[in-house]
Amino acid sequence: MTTQLRSAEQLSATTLLRFATAGSVDDGKSTLVGRLLHDSKSVLTDQLEAVELASLNRGQAAPDLALLTDGLRAEREQGITIDVAYRYFATARRRFILADTPGHVQYTRNMVTGASTAELAVVLVDARNGVVEQTRRHAAVAALLRVPHVVLAVNKMDLVDYAEPVFAAIAEEFTAYAASLGVPEITAIPISALAGDNVVEPSAHMDWYGGPTVLEHLETVPVSHDLTACHARFPVQYVIRPQSAEHPDYRGYAGQIAAGVFRVGEAVTVLPSGRTTTITGIDALGKSVDIAWAPQSVTLRLADDIDISRGDLIAPADDAPAVTRDVEATVCHVADEPLSVGRRVLLKHTTRTVKAIVKDIPSRLTLDDLSQHPAPGQLVANDIGRVVVRTAEPLALDAYEDSRRTGSFLLIDPADGTTLSAGMAGAAFAAAAEAVTAADDDAAWDF
Repeated sequence: MTTQLRSAEQLSATTLLRFATAGSVDDGKSTLVGRLLHDSKSVLTDQLEAVELASLNRGQAAPDLALLTDGLRAEREQGITIDVAYRYFATARRRFILADTPGHVQYTRNMVTGASTAELAVVLVDARNGVVEQTRRHAAVAALLRVPHVVLAVNKMDLVDYAEPVFAAIAEEFTAYAASLGVPEITAIPISALAGDNVVEPSAHMDWYGGPTVLEHLETVPVSHDLTACHARFPVQYVIRPQSAEHPDYRGYAGQIAAGVFRVGEAVTVLPSGRTTTITGIDALGKSVDIAWAPQSVTLRLADDIDISRGDLIAPADDAPAVTRDVEATVCHVADEPLSVGRRVLLKHTTRTVKAIVKDIPSRLTLDDLSQHPAPGQLVANDIGRVVVRTAEPLALDAYEDSRRTGSFLLIDPADGTTLSAGMAGAAFAAAAEAVTAADDDAAWDF
């Protein structure tokens, strides 16, 4: 019993890393994930037995570790990844949530879904093919989503005789491209997912490589999702008014702190009204506390009786976001039905949902070469483009580069509630990327 408690305490003390895998078709993403789970002892016995049986039925002598993530029948029959597969595993040093995303062009929207909350993206490249269009496409998506860490896994090194020059050329080309997009950190690792080289254990065939294995890097990369360092934001989810004999005058505003820290006595502004007041109390888990931070769920009590309802945003008075009805953003269109200029939609931002209309679609991004197609008129499934949306009510949005949580939103079909597009407010790429592309008239963004 003591050992179990100690293990639980050790696990709760480890940090959590959310990461996604991406790459072109047949580059070996699912095999890498399977190898990672298998060699880190994160696969249950019955799961491994099922994979071994399925592999035998397909005439394979050795277990196909890709089947650990490719669970759909269509995926197994075609040998491809279609849907986003989430896997949860842990080592002694860190806990992980892994999103294995598809490589096909028509499933770009699935990669956006899987990488939207990731702190790290693993982009696979076949050592025989090098950097291809889909590789650049996935690097661009990672840059758009502001994923802070990118790992280039040059796979199938066993098929190029573990040649260092092959790896070096691919790493140099990819690093230059990703850096031009503003990706802040790129780590290149030569691997063979099938043979297990440099996935969990160091390779005996590449003594010229002195860097970390994939798992070692995942365990040691700095986790940068410290929400307490961001601008403090509290979207109101529910107004609590018991009006009971015990609490006749209690009025509290419940929700989850999206970012930052709130303290009793702090001056705050309620948006979109702009009214200013002071926090007089914070209730968390049935107790009063003096301070609360993201991502805690708490109830704030304020000094003044202000008209506050679900969807309002509470922020520090000296650090409140601007309020606007004109939203300029980059969106990834995820629905099969096109998004056209003049389309009436619902815009959901944190806990607030408002009516809106698509006023303009200035451009559609071609991820192959980062060129832009001006005034496309509409976006179809998997398209990424710039949009201008006019809302019926004012919104308090941050720029996505400042806060991935309060700078993102969804466009929704008001008729049936279907998600149409996922949006990121503000500039498309980081400043480094804009500086590079602006210097090239042919490739410059014209938003």
